[in-house]
Amino acid sequence: MSALSLRVRKARVMATLSQAELARRIGVKRSAVTQWEQAAGTTPSVEHLIKLALETGVNFEWLASGRGPSRCDEVEADPAVIVDDFARDADESLALTQFRRLSPSRRRMALGILEILGK
Repeated sequence: MSALSLRVRKARVMATLSQAELARRIGVKRSAVTQWEQAAGTTPSVEHLIKLALETGVNFEWLASGRGPSRCDEVEADPAVIVDDFARDADESLALTQFRRLSPSRRRMALGILEILGK
């Protein structure tokens, strides 16, 4: 079996779905799911992989490539952007730029100074 065919089958089995039920939910014939689960079978389209991931509760990246956790709940997702970590004005932007140029030991000193000044 190809790695993709194994992941398709594993996703279906983890979701406790029959081939017929998964096919119905995705909008394909059962024979399509059978083909996807065979090593020499056909490869599902990206659209079908997306639907398959949604219906079985697996991560799309894992299903398509084998990378990352198989389930969405296996890893706590970090936010893409932490708004409070960005400069709010030109002064903060300059301070951040200068801070990033410092060596690790000087960064610690700068943070110590900022902590004292912030009290």
